Amino acid sequence: MPTRISRLAEVDPRARIGRDVEIGPFCTVGPDVVIGDDTKLQSHVAIFGRTVVGRDNHFSPGCVIGGEPQDKSFQEGETGVLIGDGNSFREGVTVNRGAEKEDHVTRIGHRNLLMANSHVAHNCHVHDHTILVNGVLLGGHVHVHDWAIVSGNSVVHHFSTLGTLAFVSGGCRVPHDIPPYMLAAGSDDPTVQTINIIGMRRRGISEESIRAVKRSHRLLYREHKSLDAVREIFAAEFPDGFPAELRLVLDFVERQRQGKLGRAREAERDRPTKPADIYAEYEASLRRAA
Repeated sequence: MPTRISRLAEVDPRARIGRDVEIGPFCTVGPDVVIGDDTKLQSHVAIFGRTVVGRDNHFSPGCVIGGEPQDKSFQEGETGVLIGDGNSFREGVTVNRGAEKEDHVTRIGHRNLLMANSHVAHNCHVHDHTILVNGVLLGGHVHVHDWAIVSGNSVVHHFSTLGTLAFVSGGCRVPHDIPPYMLAAGSDDPTVQTINIIGMRRRGISEESIRAVKRSHRLLYREHKSLDAVREIFAAEFPDGFPAELRLVLDFVERQRQGKLGRAREAERDRPTKPADIYAEYEASLRRAA
């Protein structure tokens, strides 16, 4: 099917539009935008700035992608948004482009679901296969790792990291990192209450690894043992090396405790910035796919 652009849409002629793209009525696409093949903008979708959108993405009405960061230090620099393939952006989703910090880019990976009225702030990195439920708000510089789920109306503090397969219950205020495979709940200051055992089983993780991660939760968050003590306990049980999932948890917690205020990535505030070339990254991804 050829690319279809509604006569009621405003698409800058300098924008790069792929094959089999559909752009519905009252959409706006800026001059520095790249839209990959098989992507659909339903209606009233606005994509601004230096924004690169991969293949097979779906934008529901009212999405605003690539708007200026809500950061008072922003200096109108050439920052951007880089979006991968197969994502679904439901009604009213907003994704701000980066500020002149970190690599100057807000990143959305592949096959994520961003439900209605969720917000991704400047310099966030949402990895792959995540779900942001209705009304989720990510502050600046938040990282959400693969397969994590953030339930409705939760608010994640800037520079926080949600680990692989982490699960955040609805209505949480998340001021700190949540380790991989853990389930956090509590509206004011969520605690790591148990592990995301359903998510782990769905991903085909072995029962041995699940038992090890569950025990690490008990040792760290129920018995409050030191990280060194926990490593010693598991070293005796796994003399040939920890299961990958257990190692991921312990390494994550170690970085978190070396950070500030429960956020390992607070150190990013003071690092020099180095702008990324999102157009070159996109072209490289196309070459790899070919």
